[in-house]
Amino acid sequence: MEKKCIGIDVGGTTVKIGIFGIDGSLLEKWEVPTRKEENGKYILSDVAASIQEKLREQNISIEDVEGAGIGVPGPVMPDGYVEVCVNLGWRDKNPQEELQKLLGVPVFSGNDANVAALGEMWQGGGKGYKDIVMVTLGTGVGGGVILNEKIISGKHGLGGEIGHIHVRDEEKEYCNCGGQGCLEQVASATGIAREARRVLAARKEESSMRAFGDEITAKDVLDCAKAGDELAGAVMETVSRYLGLVLAQVALTIDPEAFVIGGGVSKAGPFLLEGIQKYYDKYTAISVNKAIITLAKLGNDAGIYGSARLVLG
Repeated sequence: MEKKCIGIDVGGTTVKIGIFGIDGSLLEKWEVPTRKEENGKYILSDVAASIQEKLREQNISIEDVEGAGIGVPGPVMPDGYVEVCVNLGWRDKNPQEELQKLLGVPVFSGNDANVAALGEMWQGGGKGYKDIVMVTLGTGVGGGVILNEKIISGKHGLGGEIGHIHVRDEEKEYCNCGGQGCLEQVASATGIAREARRVLAARKEESSMRAFGDEITAKDVLDCAKAGDELAGAVMETVSRYLGLVLAQVALTIDPEAFVIGGGVSKAGPFLLEGIQKYYDKYTAISVNKAIITLAKLGNDAGIYGSARLVLG
């Protein structure tokens, strides 16, 4: 029987699990609830039990499983050690070692954003490239750096923390990281909505965004901007400028082949990319030969694809 690998993506609400062929074909996927009580002590045993049950259902012997990969929402050291995972309640833990004991197959681990980037490189928007940077625009701004098909997480697990690159000196509010003026504060879904509220408060012009009041979302802003609303356009101009700036800085530091843009905000599609491209080109005037900017393709499955790819080295 062809060897299989298992991809696990641990989220704050559910754990996504997939069984893959080593060619990257997804054979089966499912979810289990993330039980966070008692500092998340049941999460890994729940995952292991669910995988063992699914393998029995599918008549797959454990001997036919090459290994499992796990993506974790927090910094992961090269040996799999996790100092803290705030969303799960984990502290001072090595989920890689624990899961390996529970499953009886080799287990590999990585930060969830880095692992999602690996998935997009393998079977998604970055397929065909060996060097990509993924930027995930969701509730926060995540990032993952893949060079020569390997995750670059750095000596301190900070590789790919693109959302916390400083872009705005005049920012008075604090980011969740404790800093001020991070990219995440303006380019995440939360940041776009906050930027819109600020613009609406500071300017008097008519805008279709006013109908949403304080409940305005990033999707509302993007929809209004696409429809030609001037103030929404101004908000997205600011967002695009900072994203273009950061991508330019990253391009001129590591020179990848492609930037892959994912997360909920990326559903705005070409409209979003065009805005970013304008500023990216402006800030990389040194060369026309540089990384392309493209959209992610795997959506919420990027994490399980990337985790499975960890097994293949």
